[in-house]
Amino acid sequence: MSRICKARRDFLKRSIYFGAAAFGFKSWSKVLAVAPAESGIKITEVGDKLRVEIGGKLFTEYNFKDVPRPYFYPVIGPTDVCITRHWPMKEGQDEEHDHPHHRSLWFTHGEVNGYDLWSEVEKAGKIIHDKFIGVTSNPEVGVIKSQNKWVSNDGEIICTDTRTHRFYNRADGQIMDFEVTIHASHGEVTMGDTKEGSMAIRVEPTMRVEGKVGKGHIVNSEGHRDSQAWGKRAAWCDYYGPLNAEIVGVAIFDHPDNPKHPTWWHVRTYGLFAANPFGVHYFEGKPKGTGDITIAAGESLTFRYRLYFHKGDTEQAKVAEHYREYTSGKNQV
Repeated sequence: MSRICKARRDFLKRSIYFGAAAFGFKSWSKVLAVAPAESGIKITEVGDKLRVEIGGKLFTEYNFKDVPRPYFYPVIGPTDVCITRHWPMKEGQDEEHDHPHHRSLWFTHGEVNGYDLWSEVEKAGKIIHDKFIGVTSNPEVGVIKSQNKWVSNDGEIICTDTRTHRFYNRADGQIMDFEVTIHASHGEVTMGDTKEGSMAIRVEPTMRVEGKVGKGHIVNSEGHRDSQAWGKRAAWCDYYGPLNAEIVGVAIFDHPDNPKHPTWWHVRTYGLFAANPFGVHYFEGKPKGTGDITIAAGESLTFRYRLYFHKGDTEQAKVAEHYREYTSGKNQV
């Protein structure tokens, strides 16, 4: 290929890429199809979802259309088995039909200016996908950046957010970084003092600490285990257990720059696993409202987390070491 032809080809690729960003999401799949080699990260549009592949294998899908809030499902762990429960998206083995709002992996909160955006009851609000700001792939990292509206049950926009998901191609486990900036774009916003939130995942039944098939464990950075970890503050927390005869786990890291770091953990022995910096009244028995965080009109607040999906238990997976790596700023783009 001549230099002139190559230059023209590269110019066309850049033009298509930026044209997709300008004219909307429907063109993104054509752009991303020419992105990275099979050994890296590949993000494509598949129907009403974004499909994230790592090393040529499905890692997760980002569900954003006609849903109560954006969520990731399925989430395939390091042993090529789904690490989150299937229900309510579909039926799964030994799964109880409790908490239908626990949709695999998600971020939301249960009291925002008095509105419930955590549950899916009749009067609950929703987080509605607005648009994608950017979707990129390359051999080392893939990025999904979106804008969303937090809406009450009567259709009022409470606030908006910008969220960035980064997926890393690592040999020692899958890593996903989550950053969300909540904008008080429609007036003052109070994130209320409730345990129902916020950066959350619901693990597969055999990984649970309790339940008819649960044989898992919870460990946090302060040494609290299992039921003792609920409501405690810690820099990180890990949930691991057997999955098809192998031990796998997921750790959530609270970034040191997050408000109220180290966060409290709304982590349950029945499989719910959530970082929640707001619910102080519930976790520590302090007066209602102690955990409120108010964002002044026109201002914003950012939270950052890392999810590390690993083989083995907490020590075998070197969770503490990975947390130190995270706080050092490595593998962040």
